[in-house]
Amino acid sequence: MFIRIVRLLFGMAVFGFAMPAVAQEDWPNRPIKFVVPTPPGGGTDLYARALAPALSEQLKQPAIVENRPGAGGNIGADAVARAAPDGYTFLVSATGTMVVNPSLYRELPFDVERNFTPVARGVTGPFAFVSHPAFVAKNLNELVALARSKPGQISFGSAGVGSVSYLAVRMLEEEAGVSFLHVPYKGLGQAYQDLLGGQLDFVYSDLGLALPHIQAGRMHPLAVTAKTKLIPQAPTLGDAGFKDVRADNFFSVYAPAGTPTSIIDRLNAAIGSAMRSPTLAAKLEAQGWTPVFETPAQFAASVKRERKRWAAFIRRNGITADQ
Repeated sequence: MFIRIVRLLFGMAVFGFAMPAVAQEDWPNRPIKFVVPTPPGGGTDLYARALAPALSEQLKQPAIVENRPGAGGNIGADAVARAAPDGYTFLVSATGTMVVNPSLYRELPFDVERNFTPVARGVTGPFAFVSHPAFVAKNLNELVALARSKPGQISFGSAGVGSVSYLAVRMLEEEAGVSFLHVPYKGLGQAYQDLLGGQLDFVYSDLGLALPHIQAGRMHPLAVTAKTKLIPQAPTLGDAGFKDVRADNFFSVYAPAGTPTSIIDRLNAAIGSAMRSPTLAAKLEAQGWTPVFETPAQFAASVKRERKRWAAFIRRNGITADQ
């Protein structure tokens, strides 16, 4: 009897250890969820919804996008941090949530280092300072001059204190020695409504998000982060003499910590293949986005460097989201 029990327990142990391997080899065998921690209409949401159908084709399973906005992206990120690390829930995030927030908030419900595994950087994208066409300043130097004559009166909208759309303007304030009036929103899509209506003076925005409005004459580009053929007439930050305003953005994919390495590697490869497909490549180019093909290890190293750079700026300026 004792020997039979030992054999039974041994068999159960072998079966138990085999199950994760079988599950990994079979991945994915059901729909995959990508959580976007921002409202619909922003750059992160646009990237996720462009990527999802291409990944569905690559992985032969539906890729579902779910918006979980709030608290500067922390609500959606926390939901993913608490999710089962089984390869069926991932976070699609911009720079703010995973790179900037650890330095902005005294306490977070998750630890970006311990609770997440970087999967793929995805894309980087140009940004632009954009204004209403009727705004008196027509370029960045004129905007700075106007701010010097009216300290704290020229308004700008952002997606919140933790967003790149806010921090870039703070960088401009630091370098130019001026101050602006901050008007926070839950997302840039909402800020756009007031900018288009003339209630805001300017916004620092993903170029892809602003491009249709620029092309239609509803917005005016004061400056872009880098030369782009999408709006070749727009001056760059370097042209304006503000080379230290380095507030780039990238849209990336993260998994809950503990997700099997084999799944991380397979999803990284699938994202790379999807971004090389003609259909998605055309969508990315139309937004001004540049694909970044990095291994998970390369991406993890890039994220650490960016966190250090942003942490130094945030400490230097005493910026905090805990107000």
